[in-house]
Order: sequence, then C-alpha cells, then structure tokens
Amino acid sequence: MHMPTVTLPSPLVDRAGGLRQLDVPSGTALEVIRRLEVQHAGLRGWILDEQGRLREHVKLFVNDAEASLDTALSDGDELHIVPAISGGAGRARRGGSERARSRREPRRRRLGGRRGTTRAQSGRRGAAKRRSKPRRSARRRSGGKRSVPARTATLPASRPSRAERAELLVGTRKGLIVLRGPRGGPMKVVARAFPGLPVEFATRDPRTGTYLASVTHWQFGPHVFLTNDPAGEWQQADGPAFPPDAGAAVSRIWVIEPGVEPGVLWAGAAPAAFFKSTDAGRTWTLNRALWDQPTRPQWEAGAGGLCLHSICTWPGDPKRLAVGISAAGVWITDDGGESWRWGVHGLVPRYVPEEARANTLAYCVHSLQRARLRPATLYMQFHGGVYRSDDAGETWIDIGTDRGLPSDFGFPIAVDPHDPDRAFVIPLVRDEDRVTPQGKLRIYETRDGGQHWRARAKGLPQQNAYLTILRQAFCTDANAPLGLYFGAESGELFGSADAGRTWSTFAEHLPPILSVRCSR
Repeated sequence: MHMPTVTLPSPLVDRAGGLRQLDVPSGTALEVIRRLEVQHAGLRGWILDEQGRLREHVKLFVNDAEASLDTALSDGDELHIVPAISGGAGRARRGGSERARSRREPRRRRLGGRRGTTRAQSGRRGAAKRRSKPRRSARRRSGGKRSVPARTATLPASRPSRAERAELLVGTRKGLIVLRGPRGGPMKVVARAFPGLPVEFATRDPRTGTYLASVTHWQFGPHVFLTNDPAGEWQQADGPAFPPDAGAAVSRIWVIEPGVEPGVLWAGAAPAAFFKSTDAGRTWTLNRALWDQPTRPQWEAGAGGLCLHSICTWPGDPKRLAVGISAAGVWITDDGGESWRWGVHGLVPRYVPEEARANTLAYCVHSLQRARLRPATLYMQFHGGVYRSDDAGETWIDIGTDRGLPSDFGFPIAVDPHDPDRAFVIPLVRDEDRVTPQGKLRIYETRDGGQHWRARAKGLPQQNAYLTILRQAFCTDANAPLGLYFGAESGELFGSADAGRTWSTFAEHLPPILSVRCSR
C-alpha cells in the first residue's frame, strides 16, 4: 500500500512543477496540503488562504466523499483538490471531470519515504520501463514560483515617434490586454496575459519599468504578478497577504501605486487593508496602524465590498498619504502610516437618513485623486457628490451641485497632472441606474476647480449609449496636450490625445473593462 496521493486541478499543475499527482505522507488534509506548500512554494496561497482556511471556491474529496481540512488520510487514499462549480461546464465538454482526466494523465511525484521517486530519477531508469515519457514544463521558475506566459501579437512595422505613442494596460474580467499605438489611435492589441481571469488592476512603475498586475483567480484567490515585459512571463509576488494574527484573508487587490522613495510601492485591498512593499513589489507587509483602527468593527462595506481603492501619495514627501475606502471615508497620514486620522468633514452621505448622519461612519468614497502640482488639493467622486479639498483631505467642498453636471453620481475622477484646477468626471444616472445619462456618453471637464463643468463628447456615441465606467477604468497620461483614456463594462475603449476635445474608439468587443492605465 502506497502513501496518499494528491490530485491537482489543471490551474495548479504548473505551480507544482508540472505534476498532476503527488504522493505525500499521510496526515490530515491540512497537513498534507502544508507539506505540498513546503515542497512547491508556488502553491502557497492558492489552496489555503493566509489564515490556513480552504479558499471559498475550492472543494476537497477523499476518494469519493467530500472532505474537510480535518479529514484524516490513510495509505492508499486519494485527495482530490477540485475547483468549485462556479465557472461553467467547459472542462466536462473537453473530456470529463478533473478527476477523470487526472486518471488518464497520472503524473506523480512522491514526497518523502523510501518509495519516493522524482521524474528525474524515473528518467534514469530508462525509457524501456515506461509506457510514455512524462512531459516536462518548458516554463521557467524563479524562487520556486511559477511564471505565467502572455499571448502576444506582432507590433506594426511602422511606428510613430516615442512622444506620439502610448501603451495602455487594460484590466478586464477575462485577462490583461495591452495596446500600443499613436496617442490618438488607432491602437493595436500587442499582448494578452492571464486569459480567462479577472485582472483588477495593472500598472507600470515608471522608476523601474516593472509592470505589476493584480489578478483574482475565480477559485484560488487574488495574487500580484510582476514582469519587465507584459508580452513575456510574469512572476508571482509574495503577498499582499495578512499575517496570521490579523484574522483575515485578502479577497481582492484593488490598486497598486508607486511610492515616493526608491523601491516603495503601496497596495490597497479588501477588506480595507493597506500594504507596503520596499523591494519593488516582490514582498508586501500590512500597515497595522490602519488595520487596527478602533472604529474598524463598525466600518460598512459598499456594493463592491469593504475596499481600499485609492492611494494618493504626496510628491516629494514619502510620509504624507491619503487613501479612500468604500465605505469608510478618507484616511490621512503625515508620518508614513504610523498613525491615521479621518477626513470626512463636509461630505454628505445622502444615502443615510439625515437624522443619522452625525454619527455614521458610512462614507462611500468612489475615487480619490491628488493634484500633483498642488498636493494639498484633492478631488473626489463620492457616492452621490463631487468634492474638492484644499487642505489635504481634512475638509471638503461640494463642487457637483448646480455646477453643470447632469448627475453627481459616478465612479472615476481624473486630474490633470499639469493643472490643479482641471479635473474630469464621467457621470452616471444614479445609484439605482448606473449608466450614462440620457443614453449619451459624455466626459465633463472643469478648468476652475469645479466651479463650472462642461461636456466633452465629440467622437463619443450620443445615441443609445448606456455605458458603465468603473472607478479604475479612467486615467490620464503625462503629456501635453493631455491624453485621456477610459473603458466601459460593455468592452469599448476610448481615448483622446487633445485633453478631451475629440475622442476616438480605440477598441471594441473587449471583455468587461475593470481598469485602464497609460504606462508610457
């Protein structure tokens, strides 16, 4: 009788060195999985979350019975790690269940014990003793973590000058799509990475040239990946993840923002957590001061969860930051995150009964952006309201009511990096009808800090255009004239190379767009 056998699903095979089946010394299912993580570091965080709990959309079976982490495995048992049925029946149509296919592809490695056999050892025994030669993974590994390839297209032979070209990183519900081309379009898709998976956010650190992507696997949770070439291989970072004593697990990584100091990056995650990296995104640590805020037990989640989605650094001062949380308001630090204070004075949560507003903590920030040339100025798209702060987030002024906007509800807001009085919003009808008003897609611009707004719509659809643009799906570049880019949940991508005076459709028929960032 041999040791228990663990059978992995297809998404985890590459993370275990290309092995689908592995023999592991007996113990509880939890102990067996922990042994797998020791032997194959690429599996860490995929089956179990950082608290050692089975991920929500993963099931365990021992032989033919559903099991738990406490189930004991004896010699000869088979532990199946199975994605929960949350993504359709595509695997069955391609030839049966994971368990059935795994029996037809019996790749195996034994971990520990005298009977342990690696593929390399098996190869030395000669091909005559094997019916078929096991396939080896052609992908490279780094630090025990599996790399993920991108699918690429060929760039056009004739290119505009570097000053006229742009690169857009478009996170969608079905992968990361990279486009390059003239700033005013047309652009071409040059790479697609993480096919089939939601890419919540992707950006490029201009200091190092490193690309970072936040990817949420349907069954195996959120992870950050890094690369120097979005058309090449991506390496998994260590975190963001909670320490064991935090009693929580990261459910989504909303945003990644380069810091002021070399090598520093910040990440915002759900549930409302703030993480710091000091090694260019390879490892991450939790900011305990914000996590341990005494009011946290009373914080309420918005429709998208309890998420920290906006990070505003202060140019030239690494200690000053502001973050936006849905739905727990604005939090400000002047000491690099050692302490935090709340900045909500002047915000009006109209979704809360008027008599209860004085005591509520439910301030639903949708997006928060800093004016780079006047850092004390912040702009906010609120859950019903557009606001500006001139004192670094301490107090807020209403700039959305009776100023020319068709609605003050929306998700994203963008600020001109060269002009602190210039900002852009994309209004939606209201909370209950989150589409562009009157079936017209219009961007609204202010040139006077929100005193007046005017529509910018030339080139955008103006009939039956009921689109939804999410909080991370609108951005600027750093050029003059300013470039503006945004994407819709319906899969259209739009851009302007003249600060919104005219617009072009850059792409159609993409998956629902979650984020857009101009990386060059």
